[in-house]
Amino acid sequence: MKRRAPIRFRPQERILSREGGRERERERVSPMRISTALPVAILIIATIVQSAWTASATHSFHCKKLKTRASRPHSVTVTEFGAVGDGVTLNTLAFQNAIFYLQSFANKGGAQLFVPAGRWLTGSFSLISHLTLSLDKDAVIIGSTDSFEWPIIDPLPSYGRGRELPGGRHQSLIHGYNLTDVVITGENGTIDGQGSVWWDWFNNRTLDYTRPHLIELMYSSEVIISNLTFKNSPFWAIHPVYCSQVLVQNVTILAPLDSPNTDGIDPDSSNNVCIEDCYIRTGDDLISIKSGWDEYGISFARPSANITIHRITGSTKSGAGIALGSEMSGGISDIKADGLRLSNSLHGIRIKTSPGRGGYIRNVYLSDIVMTDVEIAIRITGEYGDHPDEWYDAAALPLINRITIRDVVGSDIGVAGLLEGIQGDSFSDICLSNVLLNVTLDRSPWKCSDIEGYSNLVRPESCEPLRGEETFHSAACYVDDGLVPQGFVRGQPVDLNVNVASPVETEK
Repeated sequence: MKRRAPIRFRPQERILSREGGRERERERVSPMRISTALPVAILIIATIVQSAWTASATHSFHCKKLKTRASRPHSVTVTEFGAVGDGVTLNTLAFQNAIFYLQSFANKGGAQLFVPAGRWLTGSFSLISHLTLSLDKDAVIIGSTDSFEWPIIDPLPSYGRGRELPGGRHQSLIHGYNLTDVVITGENGTIDGQGSVWWDWFNNRTLDYTRPHLIELMYSSEVIISNLTFKNSPFWAIHPVYCSQVLVQNVTILAPLDSPNTDGIDPDSSNNVCIEDCYIRTGDDLISIKSGWDEYGISFARPSANITIHRITGSTKSGAGIALGSEMSGGISDIKADGLRLSNSLHGIRIKTSPGRGGYIRNVYLSDIVMTDVEIAIRITGEYGDHPDEWYDAAALPLINRITIRDVVGSDIGVAGLLEGIQGDSFSDICLSNVLLNVTLDRSPWKCSDIEGYSNLVRPESCEPLRGEETFHSAACYVDDGLVPQGFVRGQPVDLNVNVASPVETEK
């Protein structure tokens, strides 16, 4: 099929590609130019200690503020621009033309682009400010399997290269740069990246550039992504990077459990982010908070901060329910997550870093977590490795402290915890409270090195480095009553009847 030039992309240079065994000429586009069920009855005596940091008020404020959005006064349907929803016709130009037309309404309250029922095949397209992209419940946006329809853009400055390969990277299916007031929503419509072809190219090592995401928004604010199903992303599904005021709510993200690196939601060097009420089953971390890679992330110096995560259910056989890192060189702080229900997974909670990363991970509060059939409940890795190039500074050591994990219940757990810091750079104030795990493997449930901290009401009993006396310093790891998860009542028995279930999946 002959490629139609996107109307808003300006060629910058010609480069050669051999992806999928084909040698083709393509455009490089600079982003600067594109606008189990688990019933558990347990007695928990909650120990509540005053915290040195409390972000509850701030978190609640920005989450609630994002949920209010006025309807758009103007609306068009993608069919008005020639789109055909037969699953065969390529509609890239129709999406681009519709969005180009809607630019004229940006100063008039914005506009909506509606995608009706049908199967809408398209390559990558870019959004604009003050836009709502809305999908009908029977609408499916399908990503093209022709890599030529996913333009090459520059590496992220905080990564210095593509995440998988040197050089550029493929632009996401739905892309945005320097936007304000963007809504991507629907009545549980679907965005399907048809990622299997990309996974094959990755596994066969025939890619020339890093794989694309389903959604990537850069340098953007006031973003809502809600009420949609995301399937088969070539790489990470939702990637807000250098963004603020982002809400991801009521989304389902699906990819085969053996698909490579198909993270669900990855806030990256972003702040004031809320992720709520999502079901995620993918081939890597369900949610991974990042902030840049080694010397590039250190230099760019843009942290991820003030991020809240509520009520996430899912599975992953190669990742974690919630991960921090490994790309954390710009810093990660003030993270609050609760209501995680995880089953049939490799890790429950994971922190990943390495010498050379620099940066920090601090002020992290994770609570109200239920796991079943999880190989390693809690893992901290200080020697993760994986560097962009040979020029990283091995003396740039990360600072990991003030990590609180409490009110955790686990059934059919392989290993309770594998907590390994960095020799000469101990991770401190690692605090565990009310962590009750049923460990099935006949070996030591905990393995710890180069960490310091405190534990209370932990079964099996935690490792020696976490059995220090409770002092004022360790008390700083806990938060006040305002952040106690629902269902955990001080001094009273708690009956946690949790059903870890997946949503009903229907083919579209």
